[in-house]
Amino acid sequence: MPALRSVPAGEPPEGADALGQLLNRSARGDVAAFERIYDEVAGAVLGVAIRVIRNRAQAEEVAQDVLVEVWRSASRYVPERGSAIGWIMTIAHRRAVDRVRQAQADGDRAEKVARRDDARPYDEVADAVETSFEREQVQRCLGNLTDLQRESVALAYYEGYTYREVAQLLQTPLGTVKTRLRDGLIRLRDCMGLGR
Repeated sequence: MPALRSVPAGEPPEGADALGQLLNRSARGDVAAFERIYDEVAGAVLGVAIRVIRNRAQAEEVAQDVLVEVWRSASRYVPERGSAIGWIMTIAHRRAVDRVRQAQADGDRAEKVARRDDARPYDEVADAVETSFEREQVQRCLGNLTDLQRESVALAYYEGYTYREVAQLLQTPLGTVKTRLRDGLIRLRDCMGLGR
């Protein structure tokens, strides 16, 4: 595969209308169609990954993973749900956010282990129970939110979208989304008994 060249996020590739047809052909095993898809979107995919990850080497890995996923899952593209470029960029954004979250989780885990008292043995069962309890508590508290708050919180904090992107996805004014998120986070904080 040729080296990736980043293009500014948001710039659709040439022939975006034909991209859906290329995905359809690619889903049927047409290698030439996928090569054209690669040529059309690789730069934009890399651009999204760089913007989210801010590390070119990791962004290139993510971009390659995304393009492999596009090849493998081209049959899942549904034109009625949106544009082909939108579908591909959503995959790219989610993969990049996953990479950032994984790096953060790895760092947090390493820091937590480093802070532990070496004299105290690590109790895997206690840690698993604590994690399970926290997960159940978060799920219970998310259930106390309104549907609109829960949807906004899920998109922003679980899916990794910015407030502006959440507003676009929900077709709601940005100010309304910010209010939903603020109110939802306050309710979550109170439900979980966290300090102010």
